[in-house]
Amino acid sequence: MVKTVEKRLNRTGPFGEFICGLGAAFVNVSATFPINKIMFRQQLYGVTTQRALKQLRKEGAFYLYRGLLPPLIQKSLSLSLMFGFYERFYLITDSLNFTKSKEFKQTIAAMGAGCCEAVLTPLERVQTLLQDKAYHNRFKNTVHAMRVMHNRFGYREFYRGLVPILLRNGPSNAVFFISREHLGEFLNFKQPTSNIRAILNDFLCGAVLGAMTGTLFYPVNVIKTRMQSKLGGEFVNVRTTFRILIEERGNSLRSIYKGVHVNAVRGLLSWGIINASYEFFIKFC
Repeated sequence: MVKTVEKRLNRTGPFGEFICGLGAAFVNVSATFPINKIMFRQQLYGVTTQRALKQLRKEGAFYLYRGLLPPLIQKSLSLSLMFGFYERFYLITDSLNFTKSKEFKQTIAAMGAGCCEAVLTPLERVQTLLQDKAYHNRFKNTVHAMRVMHNRFGYREFYRGLVPILLRNGPSNAVFFISREHLGEFLNFKQPTSNIRAILNDFLCGAVLGAMTGTLFYPVNVIKTRMQSKLGGEFVNVRTTFRILIEERGNSLRSIYKGVHVNAVRGLLSWGIINASYEFFIKFC
């Protein structure tokens, strides 16, 4: 693993991994934003897929891509940090030579990268507000929303929901990077005979892992969405938010998973695109 990382860094230069992660995210967000918006409505209101689609149809095409800019910026920077810092943290961890366990080194590197991604919480926070129909008439765009938040509530409001983001980023990164290597080796038990086969393998690897991690950490995202949909007032912790959600939805744990199937489909498509795009870009950096 470390030799592979070193070879990549030597070939792509000091910022190659960051640039390729950014490019992969740009391709992905542009293609999957409408699916993400359906899932968001289900997370926030606990409605069915059909009901969420009716909401979006009623609001019209003008609002379909409302809120695109924050995730486009946030996800591009997030994946840039995720891939870039993971590679570097892995090299640092390996050079310290305090353990021979590759999986442990990968976990440390993934957790570090996840913490670095969390600095982008304000963008994820604004995205939540812009996608919520309750704020359609309150905020004109991303810049306006950030200005209002800062002027009325201060910088602290930008980091509402930080804890679930940290709980999601590090562990999900660890699952992704550890499983990605093993699954990639399984799919490539025969060397791809063409570029199309290689891209397909990368897409399948990312798709499987995206659906798996998205489903595993779905409740954390539901809690995060609920926390970030509130503007001003008391900062409610993760445990209290979870209890409120359960009570509001008829004391049913199953209700927390509303939208999980849409999330799984989005994860299949999204992370398939991300992984295939990233590996494609890395070859030409």
